[in-house]
Amino acid sequence: MTGTSEYASSTSEGAQELGPRSSESVKELRRERGAVLRGYGSSAEEIPAALEGGIHGKAALPGEASSSGFTTSPESFDEGPVGETMIINMGPQHPSTHGVLRLMMELDGETILRTKPVVGYLHTGMEKTGEELMYVQGSTNVTRMDYLSPLNNELVFSLCTEELLGMELPARAVWIRMLMSELNRVSSHLMWMATNGMDLGSTSMMIYGFREREMVLGFFEKTTGLRMNHNYIRPGGVAADLPDGWEEDVELICDNVLRRTEEYDDLLTGQPIFRERTEGVGIITAEEALGLSVTGPILRSTGIPWDLRKTMPYLAYDQVEFDVLVGTYGDNFDRYAIRLNEIRESIRIIRQVIEKMPPGDYRVQDRKITPPPRARIDESMEALIHHFKMFTEGFRVPAGEAYVAIESPRGELGCYIVSDGSAKPYRMHIRGPSFVNMQAVPVMLVGGLVADAVATTSSVDPVMGEVDR
Repeated sequence: MTGTSEYASSTSEGAQELGPRSSESVKELRRERGAVLRGYGSSAEEIPAALEGGIHGKAALPGEASSSGFTTSPESFDEGPVGETMIINMGPQHPSTHGVLRLMMELDGETILRTKPVVGYLHTGMEKTGEELMYVQGSTNVTRMDYLSPLNNELVFSLCTEELLGMELPARAVWIRMLMSELNRVSSHLMWMATNGMDLGSTSMMIYGFREREMVLGFFEKTTGLRMNHNYIRPGGVAADLPDGWEEDVELICDNVLRRTEEYDDLLTGQPIFRERTEGVGIITAEEALGLSVTGPILRSTGIPWDLRKTMPYLAYDQVEFDVLVGTYGDNFDRYAIRLNEIRESIRIIRQVIEKMPPGDYRVQDRKITPPPRARIDESMEALIHHFKMFTEGFRVPAGEAYVAIESPRGELGCYIVSDGSAKPYRMHIRGPSFVNMQAVPVMLVGGLVADAVATTSSVDPVMGEVDR
């Protein structure tokens, strides 16, 4: 549809509406392309060290041309002659975006000139809800944001709460969290392999990805009681110890998934159609990714080895060996290859966790934080009262503020909490990597074909529950 039709006016997004290029101001066009990516200041010393040597492309200083060909000077913005254009909607019903992302595109024939993501179709108000829930209830809320990686959501909320409490966890609780987080990374990447394969026409990959993911979800159900939205990682540790025979279960998952990643290689990596749909498509440069605060596999696909598990270790990641995988061109194929190999690296970490898992408590034994064992409730009135007060009044957290970030399957997942000394957060904000990474979509799509838009959007791996949290 065009931007001037009756239907367009009846579905106007107000300030978010994408108008024809001819009607947009130069300032607005600069905002969409180029000028906002100048974020490193005016001196060479301010260019991050990550861009020095070994990284493909060079950060552009004001007035210089970046490796992407865009001038960063605010004095010019010219894309050359453009014919009659058309504005269309992709979504919000499109399956590759889980049905709740609207991409407005301005096209010159089949070529995408501009793209504007319109979000907000899934708003749940989880951050404001989190301010009305006690810390002891918080994990039940945040686990639903990134519904493909719920345990990482629970982990970052719990780590932030524990930072405010000044709490040190038992070693076993730390290693259990690592085990579950890496298994969750495997299941999330398997889901991406499945759905990205389907977006590119590979129905076989869809079937295989779901098949392997089912093994991980089966273990989650055995451990936490639920396949998704577990409320398993909580402030103070985890809800329950690992089940009997967990080592054999996890080893079986590792053996099967690792063997089948070789099948994925045979199915996709050398497949001519797959390579044509991914190589050189959806390119983003290192400076563009840094300028947009993009993280995760998208940033690493540009050649920057930024992984919080390695660069800012948390839990016990500094006690295990793994590699940070990077790409070269920042295209769809690099992002595919990184996620495929991150599955293998996560399995490498999981096997080290099995070997190093210490004995001991799976949660702190501070009675102000931890409810009594379930069996004690039937035996002790004091335990029953303690349990009742814990889940009706919660526990108080000292006044202060904290920000903690972890490496989720999609990038830097951060939690910021302000405490006023009560049993509820005064303020809570989540830095959802899907939300931040969504900024990269217009940069990746510009100059490409409409036929590649689904594949490129899929390569970002956005989970809209996290975008519209």
